Amino acid sequence: MSRTERLLELLQILRRHRAPVAGSTLAADLNISLRTLYRDIATLQGQGAEIEGEPGLGYVLRPGFMLPPLMFSIDELEALILGAGWVGKQRDDQRLSKAAGNALTKIAAVLPPDLRQELDSGSLYVVPSRQLPTSVDPSLLRDAIRKEHKIRIAYRDDAGKETERVIWPFVIGFFEQHKTVGAWCELRQDFRHFRIDRIAALAATGERSPKRRHALMKEWRERWGTDTAARN
Repeated sequence: MSRTERLLELLQILRRHRAPVAGSTLAADLNISLRTLYRDIATLQGQGAEIEGEPGLGYVLRPGFMLPPLMFSIDELEALILGAGWVGKQRDDQRLSKAAGNALTKIAAVLPPDLRQELDSGSLYVVPSRQLPTSVDPSLLRDAIRKEHKIRIAYRDDAGKETERVIWPFVIGFFEQHKTVGAWCELRQDFRHFRIDRIAALAATGERSPKRRHALMKEWRERWGTDTAARN
């Protein structure tokens, strides 16, 4: 195994663990000495990997670090451009829209000239989708999902009746004309699907959901599958 391959493998091992991993365990997995492991950790940290820890305590990779530039085929690049272009048109979520533009800029910066020319040619165009307007910022829902926090919402049903709910959100579905958040509803004591354009207001509670996001997702998939109707 080359050093480059070893560094990539080390990143992959760290990605699989949420808790700190002992240096001796990492060294054994890679069949290298502790001294070599410490050098590899320092190299990755120097390249921007947010690896926290020290000898004797273990190491953990914080979220957000990307693998070094990968090779993309032209079809893969076009798929990325189309996907990011669609996200960039979602004006109700400015954070996500801006992130899509930033991602394309980063990809373009490392492309060879011929592929960069393909990217700049503008041969692929995303028509803005006719998403229904929303009253709340969807990025707040995404934050709650990542933090596994409850949120309080004011929700209007088909008839316009408004109720207040405390929900445990765990997934957002993107449909052609609207977005839907899947959540456990404390009022109904069951899974419910809330169209984001019908959420009149939302507020963070600061409380952790009693169940982890992955557990909720697993139960939801077992109950509803992946082609859930987007109505409450």
